[in-house]
Amino acid sequence: MMHELPTIAQLLKGLQQVPFLASKNLYRVAEHFLSMDPEKMNQFCALLLRAKENVIACETCFTWREKERDCMFCGSEKRKQDLVCVVESWQELLAIEHTRGYDGAYHVLGGIIYPLEGVGPEDLTIDALVDRVEKKNVTEIILALSQTPEGEATSAYIASKLKRLPVKVSCLARGLPVGSTLGAMDRLTVFKALSERRPF
Repeated sequence: MMHELPTIAQLLKGLQQVPFLASKNLYRVAEHFLSMDPEKMNQFCALLLRAKENVIACETCFTWREKERDCMFCGSEKRKQDLVCVVESWQELLAIEHTRGYDGAYHVLGGIIYPLEGVGPEDLTIDALVDRVEKKNVTEIILALSQTPEGEATSAYIASKLKRLPVKVSCLARGLPVGSTLGAMDRLTVFKALSERRPF
């Protein structure tokens, strides 16, 4: 059927490239865009283009920041820059921020080591983290990665890379369910795990 509607087929193929968009929702999303008022569609496309032009990754912590502004975490005098919480992505960073119980800095890895998916240490910002610890006055690294086999392996790899440096390495308390992702937890659970962190 789709070969008779090549434009829609191309749209669906493009939507398949969007991570986290479930296959069963592709047709609904496509229908939403096709039904959208042309003016609203233009506004939506303009928002995407503006975000792409004006939002970049911070050179230090790799979270998003406005191109013309300092990073809200690295540039804040209210945050302890010697305390760095390592997370997989922006989603986990937001989960910790929602607890309102952490006042340090962050480091976004961009994922975890996942050999089956072709993701190795060189694909993440691990080397930049080590370089940051070497050059900045970092006293503690908190490994706040998901308690999955891949997350644990990534934490162990980072800890081994930091072993020779004079920095304390801790991880979240085991209050988080094994096999869970940080972004899916409620803020109280994340807060307690962060507060009760222990040496790695």
